[in-house]
Formats: sequence, structure tokens, C-alpha cells
Amino acid sequence: MPASNRALRVAVLADSDTRWKWGALTARRLAPEPDSVHLTGYLLRGRATPTARQLGEVGVTADRLTEVTCARFLAELLAAERESRNPYDVVVLALVGGAVQAVLHGARALWPEPAARPAFVTGYVGVVYEKLADGLLLRHGADLVLANSRHDAGRFRAVYEGVGAEAGAVVETALPFLAPAGAKPYEPVGATVHRVVFAVQPSVPDTRADRAYLLRRAAEHARLHPGREVLIKLRSRPGEHTTHLEELPYQRLAERLPGGLPSNCRLVYGNMGEVLDTTDLLVTVSSTAALESLHRGIPTAVLTDLGVRETLGNHHFLGSGCMASWTQLDAGLLPKADPDWLAAQGVGTPAAERAGAVGPTGQAGGHDPYTTARARLAELLGAGPLPAVAPYYTQDTAPGYLPGILSRHHLGPDGHPLPGAAPADPGGSRLRRRLRAHLREAARGAYRHGVQRVAPVIRRLGEL
Repeated sequence: MPASNRALRVAVLADSDTRWKWGALTARRLAPEPDSVHLTGYLLRGRATPTARQLGEVGVTADRLTEVTCARFLAELLAAERESRNPYDVVVLALVGGAVQAVLHGARALWPEPAARPAFVTGYVGVVYEKLADGLLLRHGADLVLANSRHDAGRFRAVYEGVGAEAGAVVETALPFLAPAGAKPYEPVGATVHRVVFAVQPSVPDTRADRAYLLRRAAEHARLHPGREVLIKLRSRPGEHTTHLEELPYQRLAERLPGGLPSNCRLVYGNMGEVLDTTDLLVTVSSTAALESLHRGIPTAVLTDLGVRETLGNHHFLGSGCMASWTQLDAGLLPKADPDWLAAQGVGTPAAERAGAVGPTGQAGGHDPYTTARARLAELLGAGPLPAVAPYYTQDTAPGYLPGILSRHHLGPDGHPLPGAAPADPGGSRLRRRLRAHLREAARGAYRHGVQRVAPVIRRLGEL
């Protein structure tokens, strides 16, 4: 661990607004003290690079924030070490699995032998309900792979052990944004619900008919309960992207809703934690917001209207006691979560929270789920040179898969950047930097227009 008289130097590389939130908050939780972190943020350039508005809504700041490519980020790591300008102690990879794998192979190329390199940490931003094996094996090779619950830790180790890969990097933690410091304790409302929040998701469900159905039912719930305020909590504005693509924004669907939204039903943005401060009932299909809500003890409904299906992700909540339909909610149901299921998912005990037994970490009873991770990190940083990064996927184990993943991030099969991927002079003149920034934004705008406007039309034409 770094000397106690200086801050932990952490770099967070993220590829979307939600992953930036997870990565930055995780970095602070990994430090011995939340304020003893020097946090440098890097945003991986791509389709989901967050806008300034999205970053502001997340509400997590860094000492410096820069947009980079994968190759440029690796060049930054190497330069920090060679120039002795405050090399990083820890690198948090808050990325999709393929990008994590690319950075890990790039790190192996930078430090092929034991060296005083940074410790690499990765994990998941929320509920893991699809591509479990694929996503986990793409994250293998990090020094710490954080699992958000006891349930996830067991699954993660089973996947690694199942292919004969080292599973010692898996560490049980919790989502870093559960019950943040200063969160308003939930007060039971009994049979009176004043504010219902429907937390939508960018890609679940993925058809216009299903999304329009859920929006219509939320509006009908507001009409049936004029004394309730029904908020449709949105993740992004049209033209913005988050962790998942949103081809059919609810804003567009609301414009076409027969009769429109009633006066007590409206679309809202904002930080989810702040929205939950005044929520009496949280409704969703499978959003991670359900875990945030349950951690506070708020009645939470995971919708079954469209079935309980793996493609929806609501199967993850089997046994939670939260499965319900809009019809049941219309009739007055307030789901009650199962305590054993909550414990297995690393979600706090609502009764303990309401009794005030919440420690400085924001966890029920003062328990800090990051204690083990901090101890493991201290061991890594205090053990001298770290061994070379050793991902499961190599040219021997996945010769038909790995090269394609690396090439998408402009890395060669050996992990080194391809020619021209990381220019020696990343800055250039101020005019050139501005021109590149405008061109990138124009390209993103064209891409988003194609996703949200052109692609759906082409699909509809194909169905004729």
C-alpha cells in the first residue's frame, strides 16, 4: 500500500456514464479513507462516451478527466511510469468485457516481467443476468475481480474454476452506490403511496410494442390513482447513449401515447439516489435501481407483465418476493422483499437501516463490504513487483477469438498498439484538438441518428 502520508493514486477508465459512476465510487471505496484518493478519470472513446450533462447527473468528479482511446490510455500508463510523474497505484477498468481484455493484454505487453506496475481492478456495474461466462472470462487477468454479492462471488469462481483458470482474484464486495452517505432513510408508508417511480432501461424490453405497453400501463396507473405521482425515470436524453443502446427512447413513445400522459405522470431525469429519496414504490423490469431501492427498504416491484425471461433479466429476482404485474400494483399490492434473498445479494437489511444502525460506510450495522477488497489491495501494493498480467484468453487458449477483440481496440495479437494507434503527439495545436473534437461529435451524432431513426425504419421495411 502506498505510504500513509500520501493519497492512493487511482486511474479509472470508463466507457459510459453508469460505468464511470461505478468505477469512480469503487475507487473511493478501495482507498483506506474516502478522501485519500487522487482520482484521474479517462473516458474510453466510443459510441457511449458520456456527455457533459450525463457526467453532471452522475455527480461523481475526478481531479482530471480525459477522453482517450485504448492505445492512448496504455501510452499514458507507460509515460506516467517512465517519467516518474506520479505513476498510478491502481487502475479501475469500468468497461465492457472486450475492452477490459484489451487493456489487460496491453498491460501484459507493457510489463511482460514482474514489475512495479499498477494493480488492475474490474467488475460489474449492476445485475449480471446475461453472458456470464463470456463477460467473466474477458475480465480474467485483473488482479481483483469484484463481485457485488455472495451470490455473484460463487458464480464467478465457478466459471473460472470450470475452465481451469485461477479464481483467486474474485473478491466479494457490494455495489458502491448502495445507501450512499447522507441518503434519506425510508419511512414506511403503509397503504398510502404518494410517489411511484418507474425506472426504465435503455434496451429492456427491446421492442416498440413492449416499451409502449409499459409506458401505457404506467400512465393508466396514474389515472387509476390520482393521489399518486408517477414518475418515468429516464436514463438519457434522445441522442445520448449509456451502457446499452436505446433505439426506442421513451420520450418518443410518450409523444405518441394516445391521450398523452396524465397530469400526475411525467418524465424525469436526475441522479437515481436523489430520486429514491422521495420514492414510495419503485417499479422496473430488471434495473439495478431495484437493488438500490431494496437496500433502502423501499417497496420494489419487478414486473412480470412481459413474462419472466432471461432476455429481460427479471429472472435474476426469482425468490426476491418482488415479482408483480402492473395489474397487481393497480390493485394496491406493495411487494415485500425476502430477507434471505436480500442477504445473498449483498443488499442491506431495511429494518437495521431504519433503526439507524448504519455505519459510516452506508451499510447496515456499520458493516463495510469493501474491507476484504482493501486488504487484498494492500497486500498487492505492499508485496513489491507484481507478476505479469495473466489473462485466461491467450493465443493458445482462444486463437480464433482473442485477435478480433484486440484488433477492435487497435492492438495487435501481442497486445502492442498497431501502427498509428497511439500517436506520439496526442495533443497537437489547440485548433487541431478542437477540430478533432467537433469531428468526433459529428460522427457520434450521425451514429446515434442512424441507431434511433434509420435502423428502426429499415427493420420495419424488412418485415413487410
